[in-house]
Amino acid sequence: MYKTVEQTANDIGMSEHQILQYIYAGRIKAVHDGENFLINSAQFETYHQQLERIKEEIEIWKNTPIPEDVDIKDED
Repeated sequence: MYKTVEQTANDIGMSEHQILQYIYAGRIKAVHDGENFLINSAQFETYHQQLERIKEEIEIWKNTPIPEDVDIKDED
Protein backbone atom coordinates (compact mmCIF):
# COMPACT_ATOMS: atom_id res chain seq x y z
CA MET A 1 0.00 0.00 0.00
CA TYR A 2 1.39 3.38 -0.97
CA LYS A 3 1.12 6.34 1.37
CA THR A 4 1.94 10.00 1.12
CA VAL A 5 4.81 11.61 2.99
CA GLU A 6 2.36 13.06 5.51
CA GLN A 7 0.71 9.69 6.21
CA THR A 8 4.08 7.97 6.51
CA ALA A 9 5.36 10.62 8.91
CA ASN A 10 2.32 10.11 11.14
CA ASP A 11 2.69 6.31 11.03
CA ILE A 12 6.34 6.17 12.03
CA GLY A 13 6.47 9.26 14.24
CA MET A 14 8.89 11.41 12.24
CA SER A 15 8.53 14.85 10.76
CA GLU A 16 7.65 15.26 7.09
CA HIS A 17 10.88 17.19 6.56
CA GLN A 18 12.93 14.29 7.91
CA ILE A 19 11.05 11.81 5.69
CA LEU A 20 11.82 13.96 2.65
CA GLN A 21 15.49 14.14 3.63
CA TYR A 22 15.60 10.34 3.86
CA ILE A 23 13.94 10.05 0.44
CA TYR A 24 16.50 12.39 -1.15
CA ALA A 25 19.34 10.53 0.58
CA GLY A 26 18.00 7.18 -0.67
CA ARG A 27 17.31 5.76 2.77
CA ILE A 28 13.56 5.56 2.05
CA LYS A 29 12.41 4.31 -1.33
CA ALA A 30 9.65 6.40 -2.89
CA VAL A 31 7.89 6.95 -6.19
CA HIS A 32 7.28 10.47 -7.47
CA ASP A 33 3.97 10.78 -9.34
CA GLY A 34 4.63 14.28 -10.64
CA GLU A 35 3.19 16.06 -7.62
CA ASN A 36 3.80 13.92 -4.54
CA PHE A 37 6.12 11.26 -3.30
CA LEU A 38 4.39 7.95 -2.64
CA ILE A 39 6.02 5.55 -0.21
CA ASN A 40 5.37 1.83 -0.04
CA SER A 41 4.47 1.18 3.59
CA ALA A 42 5.69 -2.45 3.42
CA GLN A 43 9.30 -1.27 3.76
CA PHE A 44 8.56 -0.20 7.35
CA GLU A 45 7.32 -3.60 8.56
CA THR A 46 10.78 -4.53 9.84
CA TYR A 47 11.07 -1.13 11.52
CA HIS A 48 7.77 -1.68 13.37
CA GLN A 49 8.72 -5.23 14.34
CA GLN A 50 12.07 -4.11 15.75
CA LEU A 51 10.43 -1.21 17.59
CA GLU A 52 7.91 -3.56 19.24
CA ARG A 53 10.67 -6.03 20.18
CA ILE A 54 12.72 -3.25 21.78
CA LYS A 55 9.67 -2.02 23.74
CA GLU A 56 9.06 -5.57 25.02
CA GLU A 57 12.71 -5.96 26.05
CA ILE A 58 12.61 -2.66 27.94
CA GLU A 59 9.45 -3.77 29.79
CA ILE A 60 11.09 -7.08 30.72
CA TRP A 61 14.19 -5.22 31.92
CA LYS A 62 12.06 -2.83 34.01
CA ASN A 63 10.11 -5.68 35.61
CA THR A 64 13.15 -7.84 36.42
CA PRO A 65 14.05 -7.51 40.10
CA ILE A 66 17.60 -6.61 41.05
CA PRO A 67 19.24 -9.63 42.66
CA GLU A 68 20.69 -9.19 46.11
CA ASP A 69 24.45 -8.94 46.24
CA VAL A 70 25.93 -11.95 48.03
CA ASP A 71 28.81 -9.84 49.37
CA ILE A 72 26.59 -7.55 51.44
CA LYS A 73 26.33 -8.65 55.07
CA ASP A 74 24.07 -7.17 57.68
CA GLU A 75 26.39 -6.03 60.43
CA ASP A 76 25.06 -4.15 63.40
